[in-house]
Amino acid sequence: MNSRLLTMLTAAALAVTLAACGDSGKEAAAKAEAAAKEAAAKTEAAAKEAAAKAEAAAKEAAAKTGEVAKDAASATTEAAGKAADATKEAADKAVQAAKDAAAPKK
Repeated sequence: MNSRLLTMLTAAALAVTLAACGDSGKEAAAKAEAAAKEAAAKTEAAAKEAAAKAEAAAKEAAAKTGEVAKDAASATTEAAGKAADATKEAADKAVQAAKDAAAPKK
């Protein structure tokens, strides 16, 4: 009877120990799952922040490209105007030189 009681008590103690270990295993799994969810949330937040920064940089680059294009167009227009003025001046001088050459000499 004593050995049977001892066996039952040992089995009960073993069952309680295993149940406690099972609970701590579940607790560890729950903690690991929570940590994984937190890491996933942080990764998602970092990805969203990086995407927002990339979008802002792209918009800034597009704006600066537009400014540079406007400046280049303005400079081209100005250069074309100066070239037209120089061409007209050269043509006027050529016409005057031709008139002078065709004028009767004294």
